[in-house]
Amino acid sequence: MTGMQTTDGPFGALAGLKVIDLTRVLGGPYCTQILGDHGADVIKVEPPQGDETRDWGPPFHEGDASYFIGVNRNKRSLALDLAREEGRAVLLRLLERADVLVENFKAGSMEKWGLGYEAVLGRRFPRLVHCRITGFGADGPFGGFPGYDAAVQAACGLMSINGTPGTGALRLGNPIVDLGTGLYSALAILMALHERARSGFGQFIDMTLYDCGVSLLHPHAANWFLSGKRPVATGNAHPNITPYDKFPTRTCEIFLAIGNDRAFLRVCEALGRPGLAEDARFRTNKDRNLNREALRAELEALLAGEDGEALCERLMRKGLPAGPVRHVDEVMTHPHTRHRGMAAERGAYKGTGTPIKFSRTPGRLRRTPPGFGADGRAVLEEAGFSQAEIEGLRAGGVLWESRRKG
Repeated sequence: MTGMQTTDGPFGALAGLKVIDLTRVLGGPYCTQILGDHGADVIKVEPPQGDETRDWGPPFHEGDASYFIGVNRNKRSLALDLAREEGRAVLLRLLERADVLVENFKAGSMEKWGLGYEAVLGRRFPRLVHCRITGFGADGPFGGFPGYDAAVQAACGLMSINGTPGTGALRLGNPIVDLGTGLYSALAILMALHERARSGFGQFIDMTLYDCGVSLLHPHAANWFLSGKRPVATGNAHPNITPYDKFPTRTCEIFLAIGNDRAFLRVCEALGRPGLAEDARFRTNKDRNLNREALRAELEALLAGEDGEALCERLMRKGLPAGPVRHVDEVMTHPHTRHRGMAAERGAYKGTGTPIKFSRTPGRLRRTPPGFGADGRAVLEEAGFSQAEIEGLRAGGVLWESRRKG
């Protein structure tokens, strides 16, 4: 069995890496959770009011929403008021021992606070990798504009190719831009660390939701570059391959993902109609694309009496990609999900596991998502703060241990 192990102590491919995480909401926290899953010591620095996703529920567990819980495991929480000079001084002391800083403030905020990379952080901490995540970047026609996933899905073209001609442009059901940006940012950080091992220097990484959203437009952008024709929403059907679509069966809906002519012949054989692959309308993928509706009618008739789950397993055993359309609860309790370690549990905590499977240094669940400010004193002690300094920061409203209201 493979999967996310549960343990305490040092472990993982990124053990020894210290990350200061100033991010909130989704893209940044998803990035730093990936790093934490694989051993990085992630210090989540929250504002006095906390990461707002702690309130994005229901459902809640002990006051924290599922939205927060889902992307903040394997981190420690320190709550600081960075709007105050004393809070920024604490941050600078933390950065003395850090490898990576990740933040998603509005472009220009760090500079306004005297913490810009070029003028301050890069000079003071030459080995630091500073990853900034913003909506659109600091310059250009949209420079400095705010970005949230759905608005960027609209602006970068993803909505235009989702849905059907009847629905019009449709938001993808999950925050694909935020999640994609988190993945790209984790990859960028690891690239910068790899380069640092050679050069000895860190660098600034400029990540934006817009850029990452545009990068996810394949194959629609590629089709437009070559044809000059505006891509349109095709629903579940693939714009280039047929049959690559959702179909009803007697028991459930299924998805057939048939990528070449040989696979199409084998599907026809499995459905008892090998002659369908010899029909002049369907011999090649080009033919099938030109006769989509006719092919769909033929396949719907063949599939109408099938048990969808049994058919998909039969097809997959023949090497043909097919899948029943399952609901989230069905997926998370499925035997293969459990076998692959993609349902991680520790006490009351339940979450998705890590998809990155190493042979020697597997990702592990060390820490459940932290309570607000729960680790502040311990983090500051490790950074060399005395008890008197810590108490002074708390009394002075710089260090917070319960959330500020309003």
